Amino acid sequence: MNHYDCLLEKIQEITPFLAQNSAQCEQNRMVSHENIEALQSIELHKAFIPKKYGGYELSLPEFSNCITELAKACGSTAWVYGLFSANNHTLTYFSEQLQDEIWKDGTNTFTACTIAPMNTVEEVDGGIIINGEMGWSSGIDYADRVIIGCNRINSAGQKVYSLAVVPKGDYEIIDDWYAMGLKGTGSKTIRMTNVFIPEYRIEAIMGLMGGKSSGACLYPESMIYSAPFRPYFSSVFAAVGLGVAEASLTAFKDKTRNRIRAYTGAHVGLSTPTLMRLAESTHQITAARLLLETSLQEIKEFSARKEYPNRTTWINWRTNQAYALKMCKEAVERLMDSAGASALLENCILQRLLRDITIITAHAYTDYDICAQILGRELIGLEPDPAIY
Repeated sequence: MNHYDCLLEKIQEITPFLAQNSAQCEQNRMVSHENIEALQSIELHKAFIPKKYGGYELSLPEFSNCITELAKACGSTAWVYGLFSANNHTLTYFSEQLQDEIWKDGTNTFTACTIAPMNTVEEVDGGIIINGEMGWSSGIDYADRVIIGCNRINSAGQKVYSLAVVPKGDYEIIDDWYAMGLKGTGSKTIRMTNVFIPEYRIEAIMGLMGGKSSGACLYPESMIYSAPFRPYFSSVFAAVGLGVAEASLTAFKDKTRNRIRAYTGAHVGLSTPTLMRLAESTHQITAARLLLETSLQEIKEFSARKEYPNRTTWINWRTNQAYALKMCKEAVERLMDSAGASALLENCILQRLLRDITIITAHAYTDYDICAQILGRELIGLEPDPAIY
């Protein structure tokens, strides 16, 4: 049995346990220690770690399937552990010195991220000094380090959007994660004060996207590292959203199958509108899965050929992901419209799934209003708008 089949089998074995802890994750506003330990025991975090360090180097479709399965049990757990794993892929584009520092003595280590450049940067000899507060760092309480975004200034006075790796002791965690959806992700803010980051822990985004980073040529035999980092990183968003949507179908059928209307005694499961809503949502979620699988397979093939995509291809990958999530959200909302008032009670899984898919589609990367503008400009032959992320 290969690593992927083994991982998927182990995930399916532990998902009932993860689902059982989902309410605790929400209550504590962070993934439970028990869920983290369960996933660490099956070594999912090694999915994108290089084989050199004992990792698995899974393909992107394989990894995405694993995260989708997790999300059916607990969206918050899948989100956090998915990002921990995807951040390992990003780290392979950094210097060998940094990778040795992180993995040479073992792979049971986690990296969180907060990549919006919401900080101030001072250029100094040998690196930079960072000050500021950066939010939305999912799973930060369990992380051994964090990848932050920052804007450096080059010799021409231009901004150079970059990522930098900061060890745990160099930042403070602010307990401010009070959200409607993905409540259990612990996506808190970190504060950094006069923190020095050496050059070997910094890479420009353009290098990470175009094969020009310090670690770009470290693994010539690999099938997954000759690719822009973003499709691998962002795959987590869509994988979790798809899992949440597919779980909604199961939860809706379980709830509706024997549901009786309180005032009339009518069997809701036999109602034509209910059946039609279920059918349409099933079609939408199936279509979303197929759209995502098509893009993931194409990314896998590009990576294997060590071919970097042109702008149009890259835009299609991103916007396909956003549209698939848009369909997932619409499907879940349609089910909720027919699930009755009891579906809004806190002990009903459907309301949690609705809240989770809502915040996933609100993410800056998967906001379809933004993605539609990006794709529309490309289709009509306009240059990208720098004001749109």
